[in-house]
Amino acid sequence: MELPANKKRVVLAGGRGFLGQSLARELLARNYEVVVLTRSPGERGDGVIEAEWSGAHIGEWIKFLKDADGVVNLAGHTINCPHTPENILEITASRVNSVRAIAGACDHIAPPPRVWVQAGAIGFYGNRGDSLCDEGAPHGEDKLAGICLQWENAFNSVVVPGTRRVLLRIGFVLGRNGGALPLLARLTRWFMGGAIGSGKQYMSWVHLADLNRMFVEAIERTDLSGAFNATAPNPVTNEEFMGQLRRALHRPWSPPAPVWAVRLGSWLMRTEPSLALSGCRCAPKRFLQAGFRFQFPELGAALRNIYPH
Repeated sequence: MELPANKKRVVLAGGRGFLGQSLARELLARNYEVVVLTRSPGERGDGVIEAEWSGAHIGEWIKFLKDADGVVNLAGHTINCPHTPENILEITASRVNSVRAIAGACDHIAPPPRVWVQAGAIGFYGNRGDSLCDEGAPHGEDKLAGICLQWENAFNSVVVPGTRRVLLRIGFVLGRNGGALPLLARLTRWFMGGAIGSGKQYMSWVHLADLNRMFVEAIERTDLSGAFNATAPNPVTNEEFMGQLRRALHRPWSPPAPVWAVRLGSWLMRTEPSLALSGCRCAPKRFLQAGFRFQFPELGAALRNIYPH
């Protein structure tokens, strides 16, 4: 299927997930043509076009990149799994290979997309206690930081003349229909919404609506390039986060979940306990310097917007 030549076009690689579906709706509302690259394309009724890609190899999908206004790469195996050596390899390869596939495609088309916005993660900074990390902070040393470093190195090593490049290090995204918030909300409604472990680990969160606007600004503003922390300006500790969530859901105080219980629960749910027990206190310094205005800078208002009753 060909796209109308008079429409702005953005290609979303890995656009079927929580973030991709939301961003696609945002872009459609702004009168963009949206193409989603996915392993199992189908017909959709919302105006989005889907094209097949493997996440690793060049295919017919490259025609949609030609002269596109932007490509946004959201592809990658979920980190919500046990971080075994095998899973770490798969998580890393899925991210690095998708970057290389898009870079290879750009070598075969002219002109390439005007901007490439690459999803990254604040896991880049590692478990940093209460140290405040802006975009100039060094990478961490744990497994997740190692994945993020390889991911970013792959992106930073790409040479695509004429294509502006933006990397968004995304924090804990707050939305009603995806990510980890629905699980935390369920636990809270079941009166198990206490702090996790010590509760002192920081949660650098961002409302999904603000994240969508960050992606749009990265696409549309030609003065933005390089790495940006995609987080709200007021990170909180886990203890404070869970307290605010209990207030939003009208639940009383709950006892904290000890580390052993978190590890057991993670094993039962086939996920990684460090995702809940470690954290990073991030500042969106470069977005603030660029004049970005957050719709939801404070956690309480963000949670009340998602859970209004």
